[in-house]
Amino acid sequence: MQSSNNGIYRRYIKRLLDIILSLVAIICLSLLFLTVAFLIRVKLGSPVLFKQKRPGMNEKVFLMYKFRTMTDERDEDGELLPDDVRLTKFGKFLRSTSLDELPELFNILKGDMSLVGPRPLLVQYLPLYNEHQKRRHEVRPGLSGLAQVNGRNAISWEGKFDLDVQYIEQVSFIKDFKIIFLTIKKVFIREGISSETAATVEVFQGNESKDKSSRK
Repeated sequence: MQSSNNGIYRRYIKRLLDIILSLVAIICLSLLFLTVAFLIRVKLGSPVLFKQKRPGMNEKVFLMYKFRTMTDERDEDGELLPDDVRLTKFGKFLRSTSLDELPELFNILKGDMSLVGPRPLLVQYLPLYNEHQKRRHEVRPGLSGLAQVNGRNAISWEGKFDLDVQYIEQVSFIKDFKIIFLTIKKVFIREGISSETAATVEVFQGNESKDKSSRK
């Protein structure tokens, strides 16, 4: 019975809640949206939004929206400077408070994303996943997820992917509610924003061997 209820939640109720809660959040946070957008325009310039293609459910690519957190500073050859140079103090504040993620509420409303699910990563990572890791695309990507409340950018890629698959196998209303609650808590204590060796998050380099594709 529990499995049946979880199936109904996953197929029908989860998406309905995404629509309702994202719409309510957009309306209630409209003043915050405008304030952050204005400050970004003043401090970082335009465009205010950062748009990037990300793979969603069934690896379908969509355009994800975030508030901009970096400058466009370039070297003498026209190449963008490293992240730690372009990420300003204001940009770090936006990331540490997760305010840069707010525009993703529109992705949720559109159906590209969900409130809870594996975070949408870069398109160029798709060929690097093993079969176990590819399972993260069985559901809509989330604004937050099990990996985000268990270390976020401070844990290894393998650890993140294992948590993504664990979530997929245990999707339920109670689990989603707990993740949303823990996400709010993490935002307030600003934990796990960056990795220990990079300004934002380390690039996924792939797996050492394809043997992991058979792991459970």
